[in-house]
Amino acid sequence: MKDLHALPKVRDSLTYLYVEHCRVEQEAKSITLFDQRGSVAVPCSALNLLMLGPGTSLTHAAMRTLAENGCMVTWVGEGGVRVYAHATGETRSARNLIRQAVLASDPTTRLKVIDRMYRLRFAEELPSGLSLQQLRGREGLRVRAAYAKAAEASGVSWSGRNYDRGDWRRADPVNRALSTAASALYGISHAAIVATGFSPGLGFIHTCRMLSFVYDIADLYKAELTIPLAFDVVAEGTENLESRVRRACRDAFHRGHLLERLIPDIARVLGEEPMTVSPYVDDDGAIPGPGWLWDPAGDLGAGVLHGGEGERDVGDEAD
Repeated sequence: MKDLHALPKVRDSLTYLYVEHCRVEQEAKSITLFDQRGSVAVPCSALNLLMLGPGTSLTHAAMRTLAENGCMVTWVGEGGVRVYAHATGETRSARNLIRQAVLASDPTTRLKVIDRMYRLRFAEELPSGLSLQQLRGREGLRVRAAYAKAAEASGVSWSGRNYDRGDWRRADPVNRALSTAASALYGISHAAIVATGFSPGLGFIHTCRMLSFVYDIADLYKAELTIPLAFDVVAEGTENLESRVRRACRDAFHRGHLLERLIPDIARVLGEEPMTVSPYVDDDGAIPGPGWLWDPAGDLGAGVLHGGEGERDVGDEAD
């Protein structure tokens, strides 16, 4: 059994690595990338997200090693713009997920979370008592100001956010740069959310999407990190734009201590006040079986543990 306390913490890890046209194999309890130029070892226990672009192959042993070390793996399109599939994180407790679901399901608590999310985006203190519509209005002004400020500082012409997913190359360079930077930010946010046991689909501001909570969290950092970065990269030239944006994101996320901030910020917006959570939550991820069964009367019925020596009632374990 691994000593989980000895594993690297998310905030101390590398942000992400994007690879394409290579082979990923296990080597010495880690992974190694092979292509026509040679090979390079990757410390996957200190990596949060591995993005597999076109032309990559991954062995079963390498995938198992990545999963055991808590490294998120996503299969993405060219440049990391589209996400086709992703792996799971390393958290085995449902406590954070249940807390998130409780907060998202009650309109009162949901509005409190949304209020904290919007307020966290502003450098200055906002007046108390603002309605949701007023907060959204202020946020819209803030984002438009961020685009205008970045355009003025970089000298890049800006005519608004506009691109066609069906025809990527029709978009102007700054819109392609913004989308590329956003995809990297979404990937890091997704990795942090899954690693800490939250659901990427249970959003508060955003809703009805599998990545709604990812968009909620990523939006906390766009005006600070990805918007000015995209304009600055375009100002330097448009050749190899997407790859240059990804490298710039890597450096900006490191300078901005993004990994150190993500999980505390998630805790901050979801509130740190005590909340009644069922005592049956699976804090011990090593316990096998389906757990407890829901009952409309409010009682938790015993589930069944599927052990090596035959099935036995969960209720026996709880007594």
